[in-house]
Amino acid sequence: MSVVFRSQRPMRVINRTKRGFTLIEILIVVVILGILAAIVIPQFTNASTDAANASLRSQLQTIRSQLELFRVQNGDTYPDLINNGWDDLVDNDYLQSAPRNPLQAAATATAIGAAAGADVGWIWDGADLTATDGAGAVFVE
Repeated sequence: MSVVFRSQRPMRVINRTKRGFTLIEILIVVVILGILAAIVIPQFTNASTDAANASLRSQLQTIRSQLELFRVQNGDTYPDLINNGWDDLVDNDYLQSAPRNPLQAAATATAIGAAAGADVGWIWDGADLTATDGAGAVFVE
């Protein structure tokens, strides 16, 4: 007995030339991207800290010069930062507004001799013209 098939078409050959990425290739790319990110991200973090420090130095220089101008124009006395904060400098147009400490984002100020432990952004020491943070770390000497 002979078997007859209705169709005598040849079998199709599956074309295997179209390939996707293997799991190993994808993992290698992810590892390389992770290494690059680990190198680049800290540089951006340092750049923003450096920019905040540069802004702080610039603001402190402006404050120093305006305090000296206030002293010269007001009988050799500095503004009363303990009682008035920035009001003496802002109200008399020495500063446009109370400066914000770029490292702490606070605009409050106190002077050496004020109550200890006050939550402030700036501590101004008129004796040596330095500014510190609330913990006493000197920003600019």
